[in-house]
Amino acid sequence: MSQPPPQPPLLADEALMHAYAAGDVRAFEQLYDRHHLRVWRYLYRGVRDSATADELAQDVWFKVARHADQYTPHAAAPGRPRARFTTWLFTLAHHRMVDHLRIARPATSLDQPLAKTELTLADTLAAPSGFGPVRRIENRQQAQQLLAALDALSPEQRDTFLLQAEGGLSVADIAAATGVGTETAKSRLRYARAALRRTLEDMA
Repeated sequence: MSQPPPQPPLLADEALMHAYAAGDVRAFEQLYDRHHLRVWRYLYRGVRDSATADELAQDVWFKVARHADQYTPHAAAPGRPRARFTTWLFTLAHHRMVDHLRIARPATSLDQPLAKTELTLADTLAAPSGFGPVRRIENRQQAQQLLAALDALSPEQRDTFLLQAEGGLSVADIAAATGVGTETAKSRLRYARAALRRTLEDMA
């Protein structure tokens, strides 16, 4: 029996971004498919409103499309490693969310249904995600408790945690994206993780 032809290797995000800048529309579609849910979750957990998250995510992807030719390694100094596409993407998402929150921060109940999925915020947190400690959550009630703990963090601590959890950014990347020193970013992340860890321990 003949074997199916081997699939071509998946291109790295950075290669796809440069391919799109060179005119390959399918490269943008692949990037969007890979990352749009992570970007949306990051924005939604920051603004707590699904319609607003939709709007902000659309703005972010429009900016990615408009500025594809400006995507660079961000090599401010010779020999500095090239920034990952996800670092650039979530930096754009962070800045767009900050701009929005300067105007208004909607207060949304944990039990408000999401327009797209009919799930509540607690349901989405209990579902599989890159949220780190959430993988230990077993039911919706526990997810609500952890969400309350997340919401009790300062906006800066919550944003730092989400940039790492959803965006996979390093401490150095988070510091660059948010315009603070590395030690400040590290301190915010440490505090957020400690607070959420205490909540998880209380659930045990």
